Amino acid sequence: MSLPRKIIAIGAVVIVALVGAGVWWFLRDDAPAEASLATAVESVEEGTATTEASETTDDGASAVAGTWTVDTETGDFTYESATGTFAGFRIDEELAAIGSTTAVGRTDAVSGEVTIEGTTVTAASFEVDLTTITTETSMRDRVVQDALETEAFPSATFALTEPVELGEAAATGEAIEVVVAGELTIHGVTRPAEIAVEAQLVEGTVVLVATTEVTFADHDVEVPSSPAVLSVDDHGVLEAQILLVR
Repeated sequence: MSLPRKIIAIGAVVIVALVGAGVWWFLRDDAPAEASLATAVESVEEGTATTEASETTDDGASAVAGTWTVDTETGDFTYESATGTFAGFRIDEELAAIGSTTAVGRTDAVSGEVTIEGTTVTAASFEVDLTTITTETSMRDRVVQDALETEAFPSATFALTEPVELGEAAATGEAIEVVVAGELTIHGVTRPAEIAVEAQLVEGTVVLVATTEVTFADHDVEVPSSPAVLSVDDHGVLEAQILLVR
């Protein structure tokens, strides 16, 4: 084979390898920051919330009592920076080209509501449209959709199974931390789940950030592979930043 043909052949192999690698994760490490209660609260305080603060009784209980629904109008949503409601995942991986990275997918297609009696959460349910998950590249988007088989299982849901006492601090605008128990459904498989929640009442809006770790095999989800990916964790973190209005 002549030198020009060898160069062309080598170039073709490299292109094919790069394309194959890109089908899973595009080789860069620029994952957006984790969901943060402080950051979300700051956005609301800067005027992103559209509702007025509620009046309270002497014990403050009426500040949080009632039915709260997910607010998808307040704030902005992009893959890089989400100041409003969103949900998604974070997965650690090892790429041949750049080493350790975090793969992130997000969507603002979240719905649901929370019912609070006094300062006790008595019911809560949320649904996420997985078909709208966005990553930093359309190639990764397609593989995520295939892995989750969103044509057959387009939604993920969470439903509270035990009441949660928030305490008086919740009604006075202090940040609180609780662990909630419920049932998490992904890929058509429902499993018990405990979710760590940080929440704060700000200007008539309940701001919450929730995280939980999920093992993919528990929900019959297979982790995709690629020549460019040395390893991908068999588990990941589900995160949500949710604004609730009454």
